Amino acid sequence: MKRTVTSHDIARLAGVSQPTVSRVLTGNDRVNPETRSRVLAAARELKYRPNGNARAMRTSRTGNVGIVVSRLTNPLYPEMLEAIGQRLTAHSLRMVMWNTDEINEKLALDAVYESLVDGVIMTTATDASSRLYETLRLNTPVVLINRSVERWACDQVTSDNLKGGALVARHFVEAGRKRIGLLGGPTSASTIRERQTGFRLQLDSMGAALLPEHCISVETFSYQQGYAAAKELLTRTRQPPDSLFCVNDILAIGAIDAARSLDLSIPDDLWIVGYDDIEQASWEAFDLTTVRQPLDAMTEQTIEFLLDRMDGHDGPPRYQSLPNELIVRGSTSS
Repeated sequence: MKRTVTSHDIARLAGVSQPTVSRVLTGNDRVNPETRSRVLAAARELKYRPNGNARAMRTSRTGNVGIVVSRLTNPLYPEMLEAIGQRLTAHSLRMVMWNTDEINEKLALDAVYESLVDGVIMTTATDASSRLYETLRLNTPVVLINRSVERWACDQVTSDNLKGGALVARHFVEAGRKRIGLLGGPTSASTIRERQTGFRLQLDSMGAALLPEHCISVETFSYQQGYAAAKELLTRTRQPPDSLFCVNDILAIGAIDAARSLDLSIPDDLWIVGYDDIEQASWEAFDLTTVRQPLDAMTEQTIEFLLDRMDGHDGPPRYQSLPNELIVRGSTSS
């Protein structure tokens, strides 16, 4: 019988003490990054699995899938969780959720470790989540949905945010908008980074200007930040934007109300486009033109990848990027 790999084996290969290995495998913060990387590399090389989890996963299924999420104040994520939950239920699986806005990633890691989940789906991953991802990956299959992290060796499902941003730029330019603006945000998230890049590249290719004074960024994605940023943008120059791309719908809804507070008419004085097509975007009060992500198709592909990994598929990482659609509503048409 093949001998079970232990934390002492990892310690010998990594050249560290066994307590250091234990701290790494339980997500303890008191380990320097270089040592953590060496321990995780040794664990992967030895194909280590924590004893309790490994035995349970080899002999039976728990029926639990962990979902790591944040930014639940953005309606996109509850919509995404509902779609994930419905598909997991169809496969007789239960969803266990950890919101990293409310608990730090160490606690999320402990919860996953102790709950013996069969797989993990991460919905809001960034490079900053690397410690959580690396440790989770020792225990269970991990699949990313929505955001991608290029250097992570796991299955990832996104929508084509680069082309989505380009759709908005083309919509503005082809309609003859001259003073085009951008309400952006932190580029740590792949979604935001790619939307802004696609928007800028398409404007450049069509010979359209995006002046610095017509661009502004927020630190967090909220209605309040969208409102404040749009109000500043629309009052900072004598010739403010006549069209504004907001990198998600929550910011766009805040921008619409900011424009109204300045007695600007939408769409006569200002066009506004959002991104995601959350439910509120279609409400009569906002009637927001936006880019719709194919949440159902993204969720279906994510669950397919995860089930495949849970069944033992050990092939190379798979990356799926699905097309988006521009939904034109009253915020950009008379």
